[in-house]
Amino acid sequence: MTAQLPTTTTSSESSLLGRRTESILRYGDQLAVRNRFLEPCHVRESPEGRHLMRYRWSDPSSSAFYRVGIFAGIHGDEQSGVIAAIQLLQELKKNPPIAEFYELFVYPVCNPWGFENGRREGESGKDLNRCFWSDTEEPEVRLLEQDLRARQFDGIIALHTDDTSEGIYGYVNGSTLTRHLLEPALHAASAVLPRDARPEIDTHPASDSMIFGGYQGILSAPEDQHPQPFSIVFETPHHAPLGKQVEAHLVAMKQILSLFRTISSEGRDI
Repeated sequence: MTAQLPTTTTSSESSLLGRRTESILRYGDQLAVRNRFLEPCHVRESPEGRHLMRYRWSDPSSSAFYRVGIFAGIHGDEQSGVIAAIQLLQELKKNPPIAEFYELFVYPVCNPWGFENGRREGESGKDLNRCFWSDTEEPEVRLLEQDLRARQFDGIIALHTDDTSEGIYGYVNGSTLTRHLLEPALHAASAVLPRDARPEIDTHPASDSMIFGGYQGILSAPEDQHPQPFSIVFETPHHAPLGKQVEAHLVAMKQILSLFRTISSEGRDI
């Protein structure tokens, strides 16, 4: 299969999506109608192909200096990240300074088939979050790879839920700055859910609830992107109440955006 260039789609084409995914799409699009700085810019592989939900928000008060991608639902059975991504869009209407100096691209449901069916994997049966940058034929991964390459993000935040974890934790990848963003995010979110303090988490050695590296093929920036963006995978415990998971995701995202802006602004002398 040869991936086609993404083209913009609208809610009128949402009938190609399942009911659960369509409800997220319609709610996100309604938020965009009420916020002139939020733009639905969904993409599709072809008129009858896979659709990828995408929302763009740009700081209305100034030129956006930093471009960050927020990704959720790459594992279709992890609901809290999907809800948190949409709730972040809702909060931007009430509190735009959350994302001052930012251009945000938010992808609430990266695996529509899995989300629709409550399944971790994509329709092919593969874990999509092990397929990036491997010449895969998975259409959702191909669409996301095109955007990751085209946008050249300054930062990537991926929201996940782990059914084996005892608390919140995260993966550190990309820029060396990443660790210094994740630690304060974990600290802030620990007011909502406890940290997973085990020395081994998700089969990986961990230190202070952080894993350095991780699995091959996860959603990430192209290897040849320079400089590399910060890249954080933030995990909540699946057994925790859904509302608490969503709140922890939101607290972590806002802390990461605030701190990265502060550090980067000092470098720019803003």
